[in-house]
Amino acid sequence: MPLTSVTKDPQALTMTIVADFPVPQRALWEAYADPRQLEKFWGPPEWPATFLRHDMFPGGRSTYVMRGPDGATSAGYWTFLEVEAPHRFSVLDGFAGDDGEPNPDMPTIRMEFTFEETPTGSRLTSTTHFNSAEELDELLAMGMEEGTRSAMGQIDAILSDLREFAAGIETRSRVLSQTQVRFTRVIGGPPRDVWRAHHDPALLKRWLLGPDGWRMVTCEVAAGVGDSFRYEWEREGGGERFGFDDDLLESDPPHRSVTTERMTGAASPETLNEMTLTPVTAGTLLSLVVTYPDADTRDEILATGMTEGMEASYARLEREALSPA
Repeated sequence: MPLTSVTKDPQALTMTIVADFPVPQRALWEAYADPRQLEKFWGPPEWPATFLRHDMFPGGRSTYVMRGPDGATSAGYWTFLEVEAPHRFSVLDGFAGDDGEPNPDMPTIRMEFTFEETPTGSRLTSTTHFNSAEELDELLAMGMEEGTRSAMGQIDAILSDLREFAAGIETRSRVLSQTQVRFTRVIGGPPRDVWRAHHDPALLKRWLLGPDGWRMVTCEVAAGVGDSFRYEWEREGGGERFGFDDDLLESDPPHRSVTTERMTGAASPETLNEMTLTPVTAGTLLSLVVTYPDADTRDEILATGMTEGMEASYARLEREALSPA
């Protein structure tokens, strides 16, 4: 059991939890930086969490939903105040409504997490700052301490077997909800280079080639938020062409971008694509959350081999767009 101590200070309005783990500091940090790992322990075992968004940079936002054994749900969010990888981060932590937006009728607290090397591995110190003694009592009565203890126990299990996350860097997909799928891939380069590979037309033409036997013929990128952009591919030898018209809704380089996507000249459904780049030991964890209009469209598009196609493109990005020209 990794839990070392739990200290509640009614005068300072804080609760501090210390836990020690027999793993390197970086591995402990990445358990929080990687949503695939974080959702395996954030929340009690009976209420597993699904992270619908996880933008670990100052000003970024995470949203998650915990589901109970009876189907009930509880949503929450983090707003990142500070991030100093791999040493510390702090967040505003609060309850959210069904739409993922903060619930103003529930308490919002500040949490600080610090990560330190120790002779036997690493130490996590989590300090929660409450706004009043009444709020401290209310949240403790709701089971906050017990939930945190339970989460710490689950971290231990995740960190003791990291093979799932270290065995390979291939693209993986996970269905998050009736309309959302998260695609993840570790790319062997820093976030600034991976970001540039997604926004430099010359680099895009080196890796975003489309299906086998096709070539990219149009690469118009957006200059700023609110702009539209277009990608088109043509079958080698000519005769057939397809493309996408997209809009840039959000851009926070080199961390996050949000775009819409719809097929050019076709009555196809529009998707919302949220890309986040997070630095990890092996390079950059790329997370792409795609929101479809409905479950049928989600399943239809996944069945086309989308995950495998993305892996071919990301592998090419790693080979062609991150290497010297």
